[in-house]
Amino acid sequence: MSATRRRTATPKSRAANAPLGGGRYWFMLCIILVALAALVGRVVYLQVIDRSFLQDQGDARTLRVESIGAHRGMISDRNGDPLAISTPVVTLWANPQELPTDPIQLTMLAQALKVDPQELRDRVGRYAQKEFMYLRRQLTPAQAQPAIDLQVPGVYARDEYKRYYPAGEVAAQLVGVTNVDDRGQEGLELAYNRYLTGEPGKRRVLQDRKGRLVRDLHLIKDARPGGDLKLSIDLRLQYMAYRELAAGVRENDADGGSLVMLDARTGEVLAMANLPSYNPNNRSDVDVRGLRNQAITDAIEPGSVMKPLAMSAALASGKYTPQSVIDTSPGWMVVDGYTIRDFRNYGKLTPAGILLHSSNIGMAHIALSLPKDTIWNRYRQLGLGQSPGTGFPGENSGSLPSLTNLPRSAQAAMAYGYGIAVTPLQLASAYTAIANDGKRLHPSLLKLSGEPESDQVMAPKVAHELLQMMEQIVKPNAGGHLAMVPGYQIAGKTGTVRKVTSTGYQKTAYRGLFAGIAPANNPRIVTVVMIDNPKKGDYYGGLVAAPVFSRVVGSALRLLDVPPDQPEEETAP
Repeated sequence: MSATRRRTATPKSRAANAPLGGGRYWFMLCIILVALAALVGRVVYLQVIDRSFLQDQGDARTLRVESIGAHRGMISDRNGDPLAISTPVVTLWANPQELPTDPIQLTMLAQALKVDPQELRDRVGRYAQKEFMYLRRQLTPAQAQPAIDLQVPGVYARDEYKRYYPAGEVAAQLVGVTNVDDRGQEGLELAYNRYLTGEPGKRRVLQDRKGRLVRDLHLIKDARPGGDLKLSIDLRLQYMAYRELAAGVRENDADGGSLVMLDARTGEVLAMANLPSYNPNNRSDVDVRGLRNQAITDAIEPGSVMKPLAMSAALASGKYTPQSVIDTSPGWMVVDGYTIRDFRNYGKLTPAGILLHSSNIGMAHIALSLPKDTIWNRYRQLGLGQSPGTGFPGENSGSLPSLTNLPRSAQAAMAYGYGIAVTPLQLASAYTAIANDGKRLHPSLLKLSGEPESDQVMAPKVAHELLQMMEQIVKPNAGGHLAMVPGYQIAGKTGTVRKVTSTGYQKTAYRGLFAGIAPANNPRIVTVVMIDNPKKGDYYGGLVAAPVFSRVVGSALRLLDVPPDQPEEETAP
């Protein structure tokens, strides 16, 4: 029975149980040998024939081209004293994908960076898919060293430069500031950003697998520092001007103020101060009003300080002389429905008397007796209603009324400083024509190396006549007596004007101004002082701005070694 159930092996089953052999065995063996030969051949090729490939691949992992920082050019005053310099700093950055996940290492890194550990861990988490993040920027080398010493994988240091401003808030609006990337953002830093910016260099370095520097190999391109900028201001005068302006603003409980001092022979800006200001080295709490260089960017109605400039047009017309008489009675007049008033009835006045008493009626009579474009053209010749051309960002052109259909009321108002807008810098530049034999000097914020740019806008005779008239304003018992400087004869003009807003003239807000030339006999400086909205009693320019002028100009004349031109007892207030 069992014999009948036993199955005999078929040919097919015998073949399946036979050992591997024949063609398939040798086929597989050949494939393996060919692959091995190809591998050995490739190794020989790369190691013997084409060795540069492996060398390049290795270099790609260890050689790097690093940028060499180029420092920004220095800004200095006319004597070479620094106003803006670049100091070396260290910026720490990280590759989040290389940073350790160990919380202890991250905590130690946070402590070395002086940041909150949880904040650092959160930031690393947010940048987990990226290859770059800043840890801390612009640290001093001493501040960065503790974090560098930890040698945390994925943490790197980069040399940079940070801008420092030795004069601080004293010259902040003029010099301006840079951002964290060392690019100019305000003031002359912005205006001359391309010139001041350096050109980075390049070097090839050898690094280890953690990105640390092993060796400097060679220089590819040297860094080129930015150009240096020498300003026209004298830092000694700038400090003094800022101090006295701040004292005047504080004494009068004012909102702010501006001061411009020009060299009467070249037009160079020797000092330019504004309040409020800010500290460019610490911008954590900046008053936005302090960012503006008001002396250049803010145009205001100037008021009576314009009267000598309008009078120059009258004298040049030939219709008026210093001996002419103008009847200002009864002290008021109506033009186009508007009432113009004097402080009181001054009766008959000469041009010098009109300036001395600051008679609006006298100036209105003169303006209306002349062709309507006479004073307007003189203002244009003096640079009003036009860009000063300093190159300062946002410099204001001011404004003059249109000559087309100019009403008589506007024609009269121009003569006593209403209905127009000028900046303190424009006003100071216009006064250089009186100080410089009728030649208006174009203002410059940079120290000049050649002849100043100028325009002859009035005859020297007219300029001398105006100087003599303006000297009478800065005498004992005159309206500008507080601008007197012991030992020097001063020529100047006071001005008081209501502030204008979108709702019109304000009833209780004023600006007080004083514009003057010193010494009158041989002018060296022209100075304009503006006190904005004094709230402590008096607001007249002769009472709030003239004292600041006196202190600033007195100190400036002594610093510039200008000899006194008369005994002090004759100029004592």
